[in-house]
Amino acid sequence: MTLLEMKKKIKSASEKLNSKDFFFAAVILLVGFASFGFGRLSKLSEKREPVKVEQASLAVITAGGKVVASKSGTKYHFPWCAGASQISEKNKIFFSSIEEARKSGYTPASNCKGLK
Repeated sequence: MTLLEMKKKIKSASEKLNSKDFFFAAVILLVGFASFGFGRLSKLSEKREPVKVEQASLAVITAGGKVVASKSGTKYHFPWCAGASQISEKNKIFFSSIEEARKSGYTPASNCKGLK
Protein backbone atom coordinates (compact mmCIF):
# COMPACT_ATOMS: atom_id res chain seq x y z
CA MET A 1 0.00 0.00 0.00
CA THR A 2 1.44 3.34 -1.02
CA LEU A 3 1.08 6.58 0.89
CA LEU A 4 -1.39 7.93 -1.65
CA GLU A 5 -3.63 4.87 -1.27
CA MET A 6 -3.45 5.16 2.52
CA LYS A 7 -4.33 8.85 2.35
CA LYS A 8 -7.36 8.11 0.18
CA LYS A 9 -8.49 5.34 2.54
CA ILE A 10 -8.22 7.62 5.60
CA LYS A 11 -10.01 10.44 3.80
CA SER A 12 -12.91 8.19 2.80
CA ALA A 13 -13.20 6.83 6.36
CA SER A 14 -13.22 10.33 7.83
CA GLU A 15 -15.94 11.42 5.41
CA LYS A 16 -18.15 8.58 6.65
CA LEU A 17 -17.82 9.76 10.26
CA ASN A 18 -19.87 12.74 11.24
CA SER A 19 -18.70 15.27 13.80
CA LYS A 20 -20.93 13.83 16.54
CA ASP A 21 -19.29 10.39 16.27
CA PHE A 22 -15.85 11.95 16.26
CA PHE A 23 -16.66 13.98 19.38
CA PHE A 24 -17.86 10.93 21.33
CA ALA A 25 -14.81 8.92 20.31
CA ALA A 26 -12.52 11.73 21.42
CA VAL A 27 -14.32 12.04 24.79
CA ILE A 28 -14.06 8.28 25.40
CA LEU A 29 -10.33 8.33 24.62
CA LEU A 30 -9.68 11.34 26.86
CA VAL A 31 -11.61 9.82 29.78
CA GLY A 32 -9.69 6.59 29.38
CA PHE A 33 -6.30 8.31 29.38
CA ALA A 34 -7.24 10.53 32.33
CA SER A 35 -8.45 7.52 34.36
CA PHE A 36 -5.25 5.65 33.66
CA GLY A 37 -3.14 8.67 34.63
CA PHE A 38 -5.03 9.28 37.88
CA GLY A 39 -4.73 5.60 38.78
CA ARG A 40 -0.96 5.70 38.30
CA LEU A 41 -0.73 8.92 40.27
CA SER A 42 -2.62 7.47 43.23
CA LYS A 43 -0.31 4.46 43.36
CA LEU A 44 2.76 6.70 43.37
CA SER A 45 1.46 8.71 46.32
CA GLU A 46 0.74 5.51 48.31
CA LYS A 47 4.37 4.35 48.00
CA ARG A 48 5.82 7.65 49.18
CA GLU A 49 6.90 7.70 52.83
CA PRO A 50 5.88 10.69 54.94
CA VAL A 51 8.53 13.18 55.99
CA LYS A 52 9.65 12.79 59.59
CA VAL A 53 11.36 15.54 61.57
CA GLU A 54 13.91 13.86 63.80
CA GLN A 55 15.31 16.89 65.58
CA ALA A 56 14.07 20.45 65.40
CA SER A 57 16.16 23.03 67.14
CA LEU A 58 16.27 26.76 66.69
CA ALA A 59 19.17 28.84 67.87
CA VAL A 60 16.66 30.89 69.86
CA ILE A 61 15.73 27.88 71.95
CA THR A 62 19.21 26.43 72.41
CA ALA A 63 21.03 29.70 73.04
CA GLY A 64 18.28 31.33 75.06
CA GLY A 65 18.49 34.65 73.20
CA LYS A 66 16.22 36.51 70.86
CA VAL A 67 18.91 38.26 68.79
CA VAL A 68 22.59 37.58 68.20
CA ALA A 69 25.51 39.85 67.38
CA SER A 70 29.25 39.59 66.95
CA LYS A 71 31.62 40.92 69.61
CA SER A 72 33.52 42.83 66.94
CA GLY A 73 30.52 43.79 64.76
CA THR A 74 27.91 46.53 64.83
CA LYS A 75 24.80 44.65 63.59
CA TYR A 76 22.41 42.27 65.34
CA HIS A 77 20.54 39.39 63.66
CA PHE A 78 17.88 36.85 64.38
CA PRO A 79 19.65 33.54 65.10
CA TRP A 80 18.22 31.91 61.95
CA CYS A 81 19.36 34.65 59.56
CA ALA A 82 22.26 34.13 57.16
CA GLY A 83 24.35 36.83 58.82
CA ALA A 84 24.12 35.08 62.19
CA SER A 85 25.39 31.83 60.74
CA GLN A 86 28.56 33.59 59.56
CA ILE A 87 29.50 34.62 63.10
CA SER A 88 31.82 32.14 64.80
CA GLU A 89 30.48 30.57 68.00
CA LYS A 90 33.20 32.11 70.18
CA ASN A 91 32.34 35.64 68.95
CA LYS A 92 28.54 35.41 69.33
CA ILE A 93 26.74 37.58 71.88
CA PHE A 94 23.09 36.83 72.64
CA PHE A 95 20.59 39.47 73.73
CA SER A 96 17.20 38.66 75.22
CA SER A 97 15.54 41.57 73.39
CA ILE A 98 16.07 43.97 70.53
CA GLU A 99 16.05 46.88 72.97
CA GLU A 100 18.93 45.34 74.89
CA ALA A 101 20.95 44.99 71.68
CA ARG A 102 20.25 48.62 70.74
CA LYS A 103 21.28 49.84 74.21
CA SER A 104 24.58 48.02 73.71
CA GLY A 105 25.18 50.03 70.50
CA TYR A 106 24.14 47.49 67.87
CA THR A 107 21.91 48.28 64.88
CA PRO A 108 19.64 45.88 62.92
CA ALA A 109 21.13 43.96 60.00
CA SER A 110 19.59 44.97 56.67
CA ASN A 111 19.69 41.44 55.20
CA CYS A 112 17.70 39.92 58.08
CA LYS A 113 13.97 40.31 57.31
CA GLY A 114 11.73 41.36 60.16
CA LEU A 115 14.27 43.41 62.08
CA LYS A 116 13.43 47.06 62.64
